[in-house]
Amino acid sequence: MYRIGAKELEELKRVLDAGDLFKINGGLQESRQVEDKLRQSFSVPHAIFMTSGYAALVSALVALGVGPGDEVIVPAYTYIATAMAVVGAGAIPVLAEVDDTLTIDPGDVEQKISPHTKAIIPVHIQGFPCDMDSIMALAGRHGLLVLEDACQADGGSYKGRRLGAIGNAGALSFNFFKILTCGEGGALLTADRQVFERALIYHDSSAVAYFGDQLSSVETEEFCGGEFRSNELCAAVMNRQLDRMDAILADLRANKKYLMDGLADACRFVPSNDLAGDCGTTLALQFESEAAARRFAQADGINGVLPIDTGKHVYRHWTPIMKKRGALHPLMDPFKMEANRGIVPDYRDDMCPQTLERLAKAVYLNIDPNDDQNALDRKLGQIRSALNR
Repeated sequence: MYRIGAKELEELKRVLDAGDLFKINGGLQESRQVEDKLRQSFSVPHAIFMTSGYAALVSALVALGVGPGDEVIVPAYTYIATAMAVVGAGAIPVLAEVDDTLTIDPGDVEQKISPHTKAIIPVHIQGFPCDMDSIMALAGRHGLLVLEDACQADGGSYKGRRLGAIGNAGALSFNFFKILTCGEGGALLTADRQVFERALIYHDSSAVAYFGDQLSSVETEEFCGGEFRSNELCAAVMNRQLDRMDAILADLRANKKYLMDGLADACRFVPSNDLAGDCGTTLALQFESEAAARRFAQADGINGVLPIDTGKHVYRHWTPIMKKRGALHPLMDPFKMEANRGIVPDYRDDMCPQTLERLAKAVYLNIDPNDDQNALDRKLGQIRSALNR
């Protein structure tokens, strides 16, 4: 969470005073406003405000027709929810290495494609844009779908296009730890009308045909799904957060650039697929060894984090995936389904060595969009001092 306060409180009070807390209402319609702003800001014809990034991912996968018998390629470095969404749709996650940008390696993705591959999920981890030109090109060559996981990259871009609006569908997250937040929330973005209709039904199958006229122009027949419907209180907060988005990103990027300019002669940075589109949340430094990275991260005033230490963001800590426990009931477990026989990988701790090596030789430093020049200069001094030691 970067900026939140009086504007969000005012909007919450308006909703509480109106008394219409349910998503579908004839009053303030905060949820509708959020979806309108998402469509406008991300230049997509369809957007659905949901309860979480995971909700958006699994709804998108189902809407894209992914299910048992399918493989979906995901990076070995992403939050476990990415892989769990694949399992939630009944499919099997296949892990690909990350490259030196710490995002999914298009070359390794192509090596992992099989006759069972249905989709690729590039993840814009830490707000770092993936190489979407390469991903979209190889998806086109192989007839694959692309679902962008932009849950850590709200508002970021790649060559002028917002992340999450480039592939067949995209997912955003608005939980407490994201660029924008309403405590917990997410959104699905797509330019595909059929994907939108299917996701609309799946994300709220208990109410989408009951409240309002949500299905008035929908041709897809109803089917059973989940209940990932959000509410007007979360939407009220998101309305004001979306108003703040571009200013937050501008300040994050400006402060990151200031630090990078001041350190250009002193260190190596993790390369970027699009530095201008990078969200600016994280300054990522490269080191020759894990030992050197740890010495720097632990130096006084640095508070650095090695991405290898980020728990469930690293594949070998995805316990339910690594142990192939896809559901409590065995007949509902994709790892045990007859349709997936022969395509379940042999998940091993050492299966993505390139990823592990690169994550162990990088250090993340958080960027604060609210830092002034004095604070940035202090950080520069601390970083230079630690590098010299």
